[in-house]
Amino acid sequence: MSRSPRVLFVPVSSAEGIGEYMRSVILADAISSRWKDAEIHFVLSRQAPYSSQCPYPVTLVDKSPTKEVKAVNTLMAQFKPDLVIFDASGRKSQLQCAHQLGAKVIFISQHKRKRSRGLKIGRARVTDSHWVVQPEFVIGPISVIDRFKLQLIGKPEPIFTGPVFTNPDAQRQFGLLQNYGLSAGEYAIFNAGSGGHKVADLLAADIFSEVARNCYRTHGIKSLMVFGPNYPKDIPQYEGVISVAAMSNAEFINLLAAAKVAVISGGDTLLQAIALKVPTLTAPVSKDQPARIAACEKEQLVMACPTNPEAMSQALGRMLQPENLSQLKQRLLSAPALNGLQVGMEEIIRLLEKYPEVQS
Repeated sequence: MSRSPRVLFVPVSSAEGIGEYMRSVILADAISSRWKDAEIHFVLSRQAPYSSQCPYPVTLVDKSPTKEVKAVNTLMAQFKPDLVIFDASGRKSQLQCAHQLGAKVIFISQHKRKRSRGLKIGRARVTDSHWVVQPEFVIGPISVIDRFKLQLIGKPEPIFTGPVFTNPDAQRQFGLLQNYGLSAGEYAIFNAGSGGHKVADLLAADIFSEVARNCYRTHGIKSLMVFGPNYPKDIPQYEGVISVAAMSNAEFINLLAAAKVAVISGGDTLLQAIALKVPTLTAPVSKDQPARIAACEKEQLVMACPTNPEAMSQALGRMLQPENLSQLKQRLLSAPALNGLQVGMEEIIRLLEKYPEVQS
């Protein structure tokens, strides 16, 4: 095989969420590291503020790619990908188009409803690998009926990958801590996701930043507040709070891993914090998060509370009590350390086995 693979990423993209896009960029970077000449392309909604910041070639569509069937199918016919990764996106006809063009198809789901959609026979027939980017304890195993259907059509069961993130790097972490004037284990990190979510007509990022402000005022703990690329206002500045508009996943992971505690929403970063063994207070900012938070709380891996400044500030105070913090750390140490990047790359390498590794 004389060329490197062509890979098309089709993540859900909008003015609110960012998790699927960030996961796609992490995977794209890993693919680029293995195949230095890989042709990587993204399809993103022009409504997503981060669409102009994507480090890879992008085709912009008016709505989320799932709703742009003709545009996405036309692009696939022109690009001729070897692999298409649909992250919580894609209609059956789009998956079928990719399959008919000879591409391998990966479908990524992050909750029960999306997983059930991916397990429908029409989709499963044209899916080569189905990833569930959650620990199994969050959404449970597939049903006996679904397992039978997959056996009937000769397709594998979904893979529980856990969260996908870039592992911390000691040298990079040291540089980031110096840059922000932070000391490992002596600060709290705050993030409400992409910055575009609203809770009761308030921007979730504003609620979290108020808690960060209270954290310094009440406990004297320096706080790092990451507002997110979808935050629509000027970034506020508070005493004792380092306010950052946005950062890459690798930067965020390095700073998350070194934090004393984290206060984050119930999206992908929650599972990343658990995997990194960081004591975490979590509050939901979108409708798919309460179930995930409840599952993590049931396993005693996080503390959870309603999304308002008073409740969150009080809960943070309880979590910071030495006895509570010690118990939470012990529970985290007993949890498996999952990083779906390694699992995912093993699957991608398997699907693209005819392309030899070409590193820079």
